[in-house]
Formats: sequence, structure tokens, C-alpha cells
Amino acid sequence: MYLAHFGLSQPPFKITAHTEFFYTGGNRGAILDALIYAIRQGEGIIKVSGEVGSGKTMLCRMLQERLPAEVETVYLANPSVSPDEILHAIAFEMQLSLPREASRLEVMQALQDYLLERHAQGKQVVVFVEEAQGMPLATLEEIRLLSNLETQHYKLLQIVLFGQPELDRNLNSPEIRQLKERITHSFALKPLTAAEIRDYLMFRLRAADYHGPDLFGPAVIKLIARASKGLTRRVNIIADKTLLAAFSENTHTLTVKHVRAAIEDSDFDLHAGVFPWQKMAAAAALLILGSGVGAGLHAIFQAPPAKPSAAPVATAVPVAPVARPALAPNEVAPGQQQKAHDADMVAQRLAATESWLATQSPATSSIQLMVSNDLRQLRYHLGKISHEIEMEQIFVYRSKVNGQPAWTVLYGSFPSRGKTAAAIDALPESLKVYRPYLRTVQGVRAEIRQNQ
Repeated sequence: MYLAHFGLSQPPFKITAHTEFFYTGGNRGAILDALIYAIRQGEGIIKVSGEVGSGKTMLCRMLQERLPAEVETVYLANPSVSPDEILHAIAFEMQLSLPREASRLEVMQALQDYLLERHAQGKQVVVFVEEAQGMPLATLEEIRLLSNLETQHYKLLQIVLFGQPELDRNLNSPEIRQLKERITHSFALKPLTAAEIRDYLMFRLRAADYHGPDLFGPAVIKLIARASKGLTRRVNIIADKTLLAAFSENTHTLTVKHVRAAIEDSDFDLHAGVFPWQKMAAAAALLILGSGVGAGLHAIFQAPPAKPSAAPVATAVPVAPVARPALAPNEVAPGQQQKAHDADMVAQRLAATESWLATQSPATSSIQLMVSNDLRQLRYHLGKISHEIEMEQIFVYRSKVNGQPAWTVLYGSFPSRGKTAAAIDALPESLKVYRPYLRTVQGVRAEIRQNQ
């Protein structure tokens, strides 16, 4: 619904496990690499645990996609089966022709023959078990017996258990202590931090072909982090409804009001773990500040999209003056010093870019990092980017987004497309979240002429 409004090619925050949107931050990429290594080494049983909505299914899909062709995967989505049924379930997924009434011994023999055949062909077989915390203890023990199938030097079958934290408690049961001893690697998906959520949101937007400025400001991210508890599924749900709320108000600026409406519509408890008196204080504050937020997302979603209008005029709210210490003659307040420095930084890069463009060949390439129509956000990101690369290599020129003034940020000057592509690959991960891409000087000049 809001795709064209925000310049997106596809929904960026779907909760289905779409591997194009796999985020390598929050240690997800490192865990994926470690899982691939462990499976290729034939390490037997591996465990991955994480809260509901932390990204276990996405990780499982990425594993299936990234493992080489010689690794054959078997996927069990419903492990809550009895010990007698688990062998039949695995045999069925391997497409073995066995009668339903086949005995356990017959199924085990058929599995071993199949695995030996695959081993002779130079192939590995790995079973992915999702929601393993729901597997009965006796079935888990049967899984352990499957891991005993091996040659003199190699395991014939590897098993990866994906489960919620309850899986760890189940594995501590004395009845299956032998299984726990067979687990060679354990990985835990931790909730994302606020900083990781910021990068995650921007990464998903860029993956959906968004090229504008950051939509999610610091206050918005802080509230999303608090309500989502760092769980990616919750982040996706809240972010999706926040965009929809902003679209319904015909604005590109996401506010705390939109996030609160999304949280209320999603029925997430914003005050989980907060003392009752704090909840009452927060409720009172919302009543005082209320501007339709209490109606929730329901009212926003039911209303038709507003017609385009002139830029909104901010309403002044009377605030009691705060006494500040008097400044000495010719002294500048610290906040004003920072603003002056930021303004100088933008002006310097604009001037440097103008000189750079005037001297470059049309075939010279650069890397576009971002576009911002908010000067405050531009200053923030220039400061952030300057921690990773030299300021002299950052170029800024005036552009437009949806007909409104904006600024485009470029990095570097390269003589060929090949060198530009190599520079993109070498960028720090913190800059790759911007979804950088190649721009030519010729194209930049044409854009500037078109916007004049």
C-alpha cells in the first residue's frame, strides 16, 4: 500500500523468511559462517537457540541456500512426533519408499543404506529440526541414536536443532544427558541492540530499493527497540505499521506518534517490566500530550489517505524558560559551537564537491552512500561516516527527493567501474548498510543540471 509513497520496490518488513533480507549484523552473519563451517567439518549435532521471533527460521533458510550442492538437506518443520514416527518422518523427507507398517529396524536399515550411498557419492546429509523445544524427550533420544550412524572416519548424518530457550532446559534433563554430550556446537541468537536495530531498519529499506534519507530517527528507533525487545519479528511488525501510519497521514516523516499507534495496534506491552506507578505516570503523560494517539492505529488505518497539502506548520507549545548561566563577552554556547561546526562541514563538502566535479572526467566513478532531505540528519550521518573514511573523500551535492530539496552523499573518486566495485566490496559493514552503489560523474552532472 505504501510502496510508491516511500519509493520502495517491495515490502521491506515482511515477517516471512525472505533470504534477500538477511541481516548479517547482531552476530547473525558470524553464526551463519560458523554453522556452515561446522556442517562441512561433519561435527555431528549442532544446536541453535533463540527467543520467538529472533530469526531462527531465517538462519535455517540461509543455511539451506548457502551450503554447497554436495550437502543434501532434510527439513523437519513439525518435530512433535513420537519416537516411532521420527524415523518414518525422516525417511519420508528423504523420499525413501517404505511401507507405513515397516518396523523401526527396517527403517533404520533403509536410512543407513541411503546414507552410505550418499557418502559413496561424496555427499553429506544434514537434518534441520525446527521448533526442537517441542520434541518429546524420547524422540530427542532417538535423534541421538541416528547420530551414531557413521563410517570408520565420518558421521553419515548431521543434525542441527533450532529451538527456543526451552530446548536448553529440555537438554538438561538427566534422561537425555547422552544427547547433550553429543552437541559439538551451540549458538544463541541474542536480541538486537538499539544501534543494531537502526542499521537493521536501514538495511531492510535499502534491500527494498529505498534510496532516500533515513526514515527512522533516533527517538523512533529508541521506542521501537523498547517495544520490540530487540526481536527482529517484532521490529518488522512495528516498522511496517509505522510506515503505514505515516502513509495514511500523507507524510514521509516518521514520528513517535506513528510508532506508538503501531505498537498499540500490535498489542505489544510497551511497559513490560515497569512498576505500576511508572505505568500510571506514562499514561498520565500520554493523556496530557494526546493528539489522537490514544485512538491507536485503528483510526489511522480506517481513514482514507489525506490529499497532498502544503508543508505542515509547527504549533508552538509554551514552555517555561530555563535559566542558563550568562556567557562571557564574545563567548559562544557549546550547542551553537556544534551547530556552527556542522554547518561549516556541510558547506565545506558542497564547495569541495563543486571543485571536484569541475575537474573530473565524465567516466570517473564514485559511490553513492545516501540521500537526505533533512539537514539535521545529513549532519548526523556525515559525522558518522567520517569516523569510517576520510572526510576529504566525502562529496555532497544538492539534489531533490519527490520534488523537495535534498542532499546526496558520495564517497571516493575512481578511474573505472571495476575499481569502484572493488571499493564497494571493501567498505566497512557500517557503511554497507546504506546499500551503496556506483555513480558516474557524468550522471551526477546531469542530475544537477536537471534539478537547477
